[in-house]
Amino acid sequence: MMRSTVIRRASFSAEHHYARPEWSVEKNRQVFGASSEPHGHNYEVEVVVRGEIDPLTGFLVDLVELDRVLKEEVVARLDQRSLNDAIPEVREGRMVPTTESLARWFWRVLEGRIPGLASLDRVRVFESGTLAAEYWEETE
Repeated sequence: MMRSTVIRRASFSAEHHYARPEWSVEKNRQVFGASSEPHGHNYEVEVVVRGEIDPLTGFLVDLVELDRVLKEEVVARLDQRSLNDAIPEVREGRMVPTTESLARWFWRVLEGRIPGLASLDRVRVFESGTLAAEYWEETE
């Protein structure tokens, strides 16, 4: 049995701000500081998929299909948008769009959409060159 992982990235630019809707503007500023104001980032979303290598093709996953999923679920939904408006959980006040929360949200969006027999292993979100978050769920 030949097992492997493949790592693929998608990029998008978006703005966001941190806020709890039940808090006042002052409390949001006190807790979140400058991040309570709208600001932008050039995000990188990295997906790690794992599974068995197809002995006939030598591939773990069809990269064209994986790229299609990333374009549909990440880039087309979020590029040049406000994450506070584009992500329903943020818009409804159920999620603050932190890097950690975004990594978990991308997991939920991408889980089950990985083509072929590969499965999602990890999702990493890079908000900047100095900040990234990783999310995964234990299996077994």
